[in-house]
Amino acid sequence: MLKKLPIGIQTLSQIIEDGYLYVDKTKYIYELLQGKYYFFSRPRRFGKSLLISTLKEIFSGNQELFQGLWIYDQITWEKHPVIHLDFSAITHSKGVANFEKNINLALDKNAAEYGVVLANQDNKERFEELARKLYQSYGSIVILIDEYDKPIIDHVVEVAKAEANKEVLAGFYEVIKNVDNYTKFVFITGVSKFSKVSIFSKLNNLIDITINEKFATLVGYTQSELEKYFAPYLELLSVKYQKSKAALLKEIKEWYNGYSWNEGQNTVYNPFGILNLFYKKRFENYWFQTATPTFLIKLIKEQKVAVEDFEGFEAGAVIFESFDLEKIHPVSLLFQT
Repeated sequence: MLKKLPIGIQTLSQIIEDGYLYVDKTKYIYELLQGKYYFFSRPRRFGKSLLISTLKEIFSGNQELFQGLWIYDQITWEKHPVIHLDFSAITHSKGVANFEKNINLALDKNAAEYGVVLANQDNKERFEELARKLYQSYGSIVILIDEYDKPIIDHVVEVAKAEANKEVLAGFYEVIKNVDNYTKFVFITGVSKFSKVSIFSKLNNLIDITINEKFATLVGYTQSELEKYFAPYLELLSVKYQKSKAALLKEIKEWYNGYSWNEGQNTVYNPFGILNLFYKKRFENYWFQTATPTFLIKLIKEQKVAVEDFEGFEAGAVIFESFDLEKIHPVSLLFQT
């Protein structure tokens, strides 16, 4: 029987326990475990949340979940308390006070998992209190933050609201440096790099692996992964379209390959597009239909950009380091999203 395709499923335990197909990325994750502080940017629906979930299971010591995967017998399995914050699930559009309240609720949820009660009201002090109490009770902690920038980029054309949320986050993320002596590992993901510099200005030991040869294929499917893990699906599609495997692979590559975070080397397939292709058995722009961010469209309209000018556009690295909310270059956001 074919394994089920995990469309929209971002929780590793569900994928493994319910028999969904999992493309084993744990060899790359092993390399991550050799360091401590990381920042990693990728577009939506490219596998960031599944990566966070996988890290959480590793640091929770759930070895049996990884039976048959590369990392199973490659590390010493230890259990650490994990603070996991997903800012895509924290409401941020109803003003700063409401945003801070919702951050506190997310911290409370993390605390409750370990039987910890928090006394502080300020979200920064609450975060630090949570880290300290978890360390005192269970040992060194792990901090995993997903979609760190969503409260900012969702309001990219509402600069005042974006700036207000950015101020909240800048102070909140500063806590990570303050609890360094409690911390085993920190991993932060998001879509954008433009706000990284200002938000993490005091967290100066954060290593940006967005453009890094070693981690260029940490998410997304490589050519060899496509042919290995999806071999039976390729056979079915080959029969449907009455094409040879070589001809089919060429067409799939034209539709869904070409994304690179390594200067054009190590291209990867968009996973959402591939999973939907094999599920629906037809070629469509699946990723574009569901993952195009509204803030990008708003910015292009606001700046009255002639989108045909983007065709063949070449940009240097400096364009991607901009973090001024009032002067965001649309090409920078196009690359990041």
